[in-house]
Amino acid sequence: MYKILIVEDDSKIAGLLQSHIQKYGDRAVVVEDFDHVLQQYKETDPHLVLLDVNLPSFDGYYWCRQIRSLSTCPILFISARSGEMDQVRAIENGADDYITKPFHYEVVMAKIRSQLRRVYGDYAARMEERKVENSGLILYPERMVLQLKEQVIPLTKKESILMETLLERCPRVVSREAILEKLWDDAFVDDNTLSVNITRIRKKLLEFGIEDALETVRGVGYRLNITWKDESGL
Repeated sequence: MYKILIVEDDSKIAGLLQSHIQKYGDRAVVVEDFDHVLQQYKETDPHLVLLDVNLPSFDGYYWCRQIRSLSTCPILFISARSGEMDQVRAIENGADDYITKPFHYEVVMAKIRSQLRRVYGDYAARMEERKVENSGLILYPERMVLQLKEQVIPLTKKESILMETLLERCPRVVSREAILEKLWDDAFVDDNTLSVNITRIRKKLLEFGIEDALETVRGVGYRLNITWKDESGL
């Protein structure tokens, strides 16, 4: 029996989803306290999360990032927002799929079963969580989080890909062309878009207290170059 957490503030929709899920013999838990979604996630420890975008206090994108800091479990967005950028934003914040309202409940169930088979079924990959480590920083790409000692910071999908590229080649220089190919698969992107993402990574490193580690190598690209001092200051 799988456990599914439903984060949906429309009680009628939440109830119907719960009914359909339990009809398949699984357990569905409906969130009622939208100020403490992450706490309820920890208590339930679900195999999958159904998550609305429009929620009280914080939106679904925020809670998706929070859950991703703890888990790689499938997250399916269910939302009345049908815009392309809403769907892109959901995926970049860690979602596995995006279902627009109004929807057929059997379609939702089919997508749920598909994700459960992919992650937990007989043919699911049996491997340890992947991590990329360099200079004391640990990146968990699937969870999209960056860790230094006990501090953990969530990343967007683009930030995670960029950080992985820099960590893997640290302390070598990574060309702008190589970064663009990783991030956007050769699609045209102006220089300003890449600069924005580099600035975001620098801000994330500053949250760890790391300054001037991401260097701009003029005319070439970027280099992650972190040098640690021991407790004696040497």
